[in-house]
Amino acid sequence: MLRPLAIPALALAVLAVAGCSGSDAATAEFPTWQNTEVNAVSRMASAGGVVTTTSMKTDGSLETVALDQKTGKKLWQYPATMAGRLPGMGVSAPAIVQGAGGNPVVVALDSQKKDRWNATLVARDGRTGQQKWIRPVHSTFGPQRCGPYVCLSEHTALSGARVVVLDPASGKTLWKLPGIAEVEWSDPTRVLLLRLAANPMIESYELKTGKLLWQQPLEQALGPGIDLSGGWAFGATGDNLTGYVAPYTDPRTKQVSTFGLFSMRISDGGINWMRPSVVRVYPSGNPGYAPVVRPVDLQGAYGGFARLDAGSGRVVGQITTAQVPGSGWWLAFPDRMDKLGFLKHNTKGTAYDLASGESLPVEDETGWSFCVTDPKPLALRGQAQGFYSVAAVCEYDLATGKRTARPGAAPPPWFTGSQDGWRLWRDEKGAVHAINDGTPSAPGMYG
Repeated sequence: MLRPLAIPALALAVLAVAGCSGSDAATAEFPTWQNTEVNAVSRMASAGGVVTTTSMKTDGSLETVALDQKTGKKLWQYPATMAGRLPGMGVSAPAIVQGAGGNPVVVALDSQKKDRWNATLVARDGRTGQQKWIRPVHSTFGPQRCGPYVCLSEHTALSGARVVVLDPASGKTLWKLPGIAEVEWSDPTRVLLLRLAANPMIESYELKTGKLLWQQPLEQALGPGIDLSGGWAFGATGDNLTGYVAPYTDPRTKQVSTFGLFSMRISDGGINWMRPSVVRVYPSGNPGYAPVVRPVDLQGAYGGFARLDAGSGRVVGQITTAQVPGSGWWLAFPDRMDKLGFLKHNTKGTAYDLASGESLPVEDETGWSFCVTDPKPLALRGQAQGFYSVAAVCEYDLATGKRTARPGAAPPPWFTGSQDGWRLWRDEKGAVHAINDGTPSAPGMYG
């Protein structure tokens, strides 16, 4: 059950995408900050004016860090760990929930061990870091926010794995389910869980009571033969949840699992549309916001590139197979993803208009690409090998294939996402950046 939040080198080589952007978003007219004291290796989460992330120290240990959203000032940090999380899922991020009285609560895994428990789930006041409650944990994929509560899959390495829904103020268990699940969407009253099972499905629950509202097997959207070992990603806009299931080749049978993109209604689980046998490219917009895919035929050959409308699933722009250069390129998108470029490092690339498919001049075109194309796994202390930090993107000149030197340039909104006007991202050294440019709330590449 691997989820490639941090894209390893092999996936980067196969699914490389970068973005063209002439964005001047990070200018003096907008509130902006950076914090170079941290080395963020997980996604970031925010609530109640506090930003939290998992940072790696120079000795390879992890810590939970809280920053003030308006200034970037570090509020507090405490040791953190992972216990049973799979490397392909990336380093777990803390969960942050808006608490009573407006103060957020940060929930993360601490390295405290006791008896048969391998770690301790600790809830802290988001502003002060004061401990509120603890819960011993044997193994878990990490806590997640689910509406006003905290959801946790625990005992994941044991036969008695279960999902518990916790009160962030007290740690009290409100309700629980057998098995393992991941939160894919929630609001103040409902949560959508991806049940990680032999027959994976999306289930909707009433948050206050745990009442099952509806369930939809993923096979209903894409067909039989789904194996989540290849990874997955979800994103929501409006009343729609868009999901992507990546292909996985069984090492014994050499058979490729069912894969593709689909959309379902949050209200009742009904299927809106499906796009089987396409792979998502990285980096690109969130599946629920601006999905970009490549079709794959029965022989495993890749086609061109298509930008899909998340609401309808229809193709709104594409580049044909014949227009794809031979090798050595990385894709590139502008802020609105209406153009697509093929970036070649240290040499001239090419660009196309997505709507018409016509070739465009690359002079004066810049693009955002992964800063590192051969990332190294994190040297984490006391953890399994194979964890990668969340990828960072850098701006390049498409005409020369070299990095630009434009000061204060911010990655495009399709990459960073936005919440309440704030956009957050990490740079290649792990520093956290933020800008409040009023971008409408939308999911980024990582959710």
